[in-house]
Amino acid sequence: MRFKEFSSSVKIGSLQVETIIERPSLEEGETLNGTLYLEDGEDEKEIDWIELKVLRLVGLEGQELETVIGKQSLEFAGADKSKKSVMHQFEIIPDERWSEESESARLVLRTSVFLMNGEQAESEDGFTYTTYES
Repeated sequence: MRFKEFSSSVKIGSLQVETIIERPSLEEGETLNGTLYLEDGEDEKEIDWIELKVLRLVGLEGQELETVIGKQSLEFAGADKSKKSVMHQFEIIPDERWSEESESARLVLRTSVFLMNGEQAESEDGFTYTTYES
């Protein structure tokens, strides 16, 4: 059995931010672990911060209701600009809000990149979180 790969990539000019999570299918008690890979090309765009949000999306009457259930920010202001390739690990610990309450609910990790010049972009992909009834 092959699990779905998690793929989220933000590109602004030659700057690219890839979000990789270790396990796109989590079970109760496991933590959402991953790595951000930053590649800066010729533009030398400066990242102000990156925000990771875990969202529960629920489809209701043709629309999707979005609820933030986890969040982490990574600050880059004043960071060393000499590196063209940077890697940052992250960890988001689940809580009771991660349990999917309806069959139409799904979980996504959204990566938002904010640049010093005011530009921003985002990308997201879904993952699963399974809980066990006691």
